Amino acid sequence: MSKLPRGTPPPTSWFKSLRYIGPGLILTAGIVGTGELVVTPAVAAEYGFMLLWLIILGCLIKVFVQVELGRYAVATGTSTLEMMDAVPGPRFRVGWMVWVFVPVYVAMISVIGGMLGGMAQIFTMAGLPLSPATTTIIMGASLALLLGVGRYRLIERFCVGLVILFTLSTIFALVALQFTDWRVTAADIVQGLQFELPANFGVAFAALGLIGVGAAELIYYPYWCLEKGYAARVGKRDDGWLNRVRGWMRVMQVDAFASLLVYTAATVVFFLLGAAVLHRQGLRLANDDMVPTLANMYLESFGPAGFAVFLIGAFATLYSTAFAATAANARLLANLLPMLGIISPPPDEPSRLRRIHGLSVGLPLYGVIVTLIWPKPLTLIMINGVGQALLLPFLAICALYLRYHKLPAELRPGPVWTACLWLSALALTSAGIWQLIDRLF
Repeated sequence: MSKLPRGTPPPTSWFKSLRYIGPGLILTAGIVGTGELVVTPAVAAEYGFMLLWLIILGCLIKVFVQVELGRYAVATGTSTLEMMDAVPGPRFRVGWMVWVFVPVYVAMISVIGGMLGGMAQIFTMAGLPLSPATTTIIMGASLALLLGVGRYRLIERFCVGLVILFTLSTIFALVALQFTDWRVTAADIVQGLQFELPANFGVAFAALGLIGVGAAELIYYPYWCLEKGYAARVGKRDDGWLNRVRGWMRVMQVDAFASLLVYTAATVVFFLLGAAVLHRQGLRLANDDMVPTLANMYLESFGPAGFAVFLIGAFATLYSTAFAATAANARLLANLLPMLGIISPPPDEPSRLRRIHGLSVGLPLYGVIVTLIWPKPLTLIMINGVGQALLLPFLAICALYLRYHKLPAELRPGPVWTACLWLSALALTSAGIWQLIDRLF
């Protein structure tokens, strides 16, 4: 957490707020990962440019719920699970919404195995003289080592570096593609913005659960806001409290929208590469050749040199996602276990941090076991996407409940923002309901 004292005055302008962003960049490292590298090209490979509008909408629409959850965290110092626990309804130790979250959390930590399996495919393609199982173990051990000793500042800086690496590699690929027979034309873009839907668009709604801010990132974001120190800098309720909380909320909003620009751009680029190369060649993603199929997007852009570019970019993407997700999942589990009464709450902050570091070691090792037992990375990623899509309506309900019943009246957003929040909540709810209907019927 930041070393600035409690009650620190906020920056005086939006521009100066950029100095204090960070949670959104960690989130971006997780966002531009399995959804963008795997699911987004999978949708593009299946439907071509048709769903470009849905991909953009999926990135933009969820930010209002994200900011609303962040707003409450900054104002009250409350974690996401505690927010969900506050929603009225049946209880057994914790509220019903926390119990809804538990099976989705299992999918969220299991998908780390899918990412490790994807990394093993990358190293196999690179000619590493090790078995996929050995590579998976090495990658899992490296995550455990880094996260077991790292604190917030290390996590933030590491994620920022990986975000820069995979974003640049992807943009370069799209630019290079324009000098080949697979270039993206203005007609392709126009086609993608026609608001058309295919007859069977279950995969598209699965993508909606993963692209942009997914349910996992909506849950993670308040934790990173707290760890960055936004709520601590607000301080106690005194004469200057209202100005401080509004100022640090402004910083949080700058952080959220700065990350929105980055991950939306990266997502669109991944989609265009998939539509231009994979769809036109009739290529589809499968568990056994997920990474080799994705590599075609770069091979067509750069020729033989594209192979190395793809391997570097794909590794940075998957590793950053696994790194950021594991760090966040460890904090979630450290919060969840005491709430369920499985372990006692930590007596102090050092004890909490030690618990997080221990869980940060254990979760990557769990991911290794998952992928060694069930080496189907694409299936794990898609299951996680479906689970997150099903959770989206509940997070929308939580955000609206906090807005109307928990947030202090003087901090509630105006009518325009509230209207956008409702639109965001309705979009998330629609995606979740569609997933439920599609899977059950």
